[in-house]
Amino acid sequence: MPAAALARWFNEEVHPHEGPLRGYLRGRYPGVQDVDDVVQESFLRIWKARLARPIVSTKTFLFQIARHLVVDKVRRERVARTESLEDLALLNVMDDRPDPAELLSYHEKVSLVADALAELPDRCREVFILRKFKDVPQREIAFKLRIAEATVESQVARGMKLMERHLRARGINGFLSDEK
Repeated sequence: MPAAALARWFNEEVHPHEGPLRGYLRGRYPGVQDVDDVVQESFLRIWKARLARPIVSTKTFLFQIARHLVVDKVRRERVARTESLEDLALLNVMDDRPDPAELLSYHEKVSLVADALAELPDRCREVFILRKFKDVPQREIAFKLRIAEATVESQVARGMKLMERHLRARGINGFLSDEK
């Protein structure tokens, strides 16, 4: 393709998409700092591609090039951050995750709490879950369930008492006292 025809193609088919391409990149990839670089590199790559073959949909191809450039840029930045760290084994990192025994114990307690919840009377369980687990205000529960606030309060107290009794019978003391 002659240089003049290629320049005309670029000015008519590619360059009009510069503004929309910048907007797309800023909107879709707000973390990308060098939008101008991505746009210029996209222009260069579409120019080179046009030298090799005709392009069916210029706009689609241009946006696809830009998207691939951004993805590659993000990947390179992630790799660069990782490579810039010294040997990770030398870093003094404290592992504050619970050990497997603590985790098992916790899961057993959660299972016991679930069992205790299942044994509560329906209305009591509903009120208890809303108040203690979902932190719904007492007034809102009363309104939603069309009951008095005093009833909400008594159902929560009743649920707490029944839950504690259930847990104590299975050797768990004070598990609910840390709850709200």
